[in-house]
Amino acid sequence: MVKIEKALYMIPVTLGKTSYEKVLPSYNHDIIVQIHYFIVENIRSACKFLSRVDPEIHTDELVFYELSEHTDKRTIGNYLDPLLKGEPMGVISEAGCPGIADPGADVVAIAQNKKLKVVPLVGPSSILMSLMASGFNGQNFAFNGYLPVKTGEREAKLRQLENRVYKENQTQLFIETPYRNKQMMDSIVSVCRPETKICFAAGITCPEEIILTKTSAEWKKSGLPDIGKVPAIFLIYK
Repeated sequence: MVKIEKALYMIPVTLGKTSYEKVLPSYNHDIIVQIHYFIVENIRSACKFLSRVDPEIHTDELVFYELSEHTDKRTIGNYLDPLLKGEPMGVISEAGCPGIADPGADVVAIAQNKKLKVVPLVGPSSILMSLMASGFNGQNFAFNGYLPVKTGEREAKLRQLENRVYKENQTQLFIETPYRNKQMMDSIVSVCRPETKICFAAGITCPEEIILTKTSAEWKKSGLPDIGKVPAIFLIYK
């Protein structure tokens, strides 16, 4: 068994319903089963994930602190009390790597301020994996999170990001709520230059995975694949 440290462990979660063994090393399992205190984005999904990691984990015997986008940051100051008392803790996001486009970063900032050890574990990140498969610049890139919902504001932001592509040689990445994937792609192809390259990556590591790079003109002609409401990430480059 791996020796666990007095540390805050950043625990990656599978993307979608792919098998745990496919994307996460056994080392993670050996760490997770020794932790009894977790800071999680959603308690229910965290319990499901832990049960998949090891059926012998009794989630009703664990302690969970919920940290989501709706959590008042003023209330999380005591979340690390177990760690301060010598107990290892884990941070679990809804999917992928905690702390990346994730509210878990707030508690990590507290840990760093208190000079507590933070240990990131290996796991899937849709941001990095989509960039790896896109063929775009992986030495200069920016993740922009969600773009504005209103069409006019979203298109203005897209023009700004495309300008950065050409002026700074920088790949631009962003995400959207799955049910608005088509609206996002429609906005991209209506705003971007015909020669601008767009990578659409969805369902990464899952059976429905699709990662395609085409020019704006080519996407405008072909349209999006019929993938339903699958979490996706968009990348643009020249």
